[in-house]
Amino acid sequence: EVQISEAGGSLVQAGGSLRLSCSASGFTFDNYAIGWFRQAPGKEREGVASILSSDDTTYYSDSVKGRFTISRDIVKETIFLQMNSLKPEDTGVYFCAIGRGFYKGASPPYVFRQRKYETWGQGTQVTVLQ
Repeated sequence: EVQISEAGGSLVQAGGSLRLSCSASGFTFDNYAIGWFRQAPGKEREGVASILSSDDTTYYSDSVKGRFTISRDIVKETIFLQMNSLKPEDTGVYFCAIGRGFYKGASPPYVFRQRKYETWGQGTQVTVLQ
């Protein structure tokens, strides 16, 4: 059974930093991706960052590129999202998810197709104050 859980969400002032963690276990298949998504109240859930198991290629949405960094610790089966220079528009529930069938050379739009991600965590709240 694949299990995912997120942690690290908090209340922070604009310009501050947070590090989210995602514990993912129970899977051994190759060519997967771990993604971070977020959803603000009244808005659609959107892709934030993703990382491929095949070659550690990372992807970021335009809104967070240069501010957020996704990484993974394979041994500890943990994925991190370091968020710097936070803005109020970064507020939302952040979800970690895993999907299969992500091969080398995957395009940015493809790695953010939410239906490709089969297992999702419950989310962690991030609130950035003005």
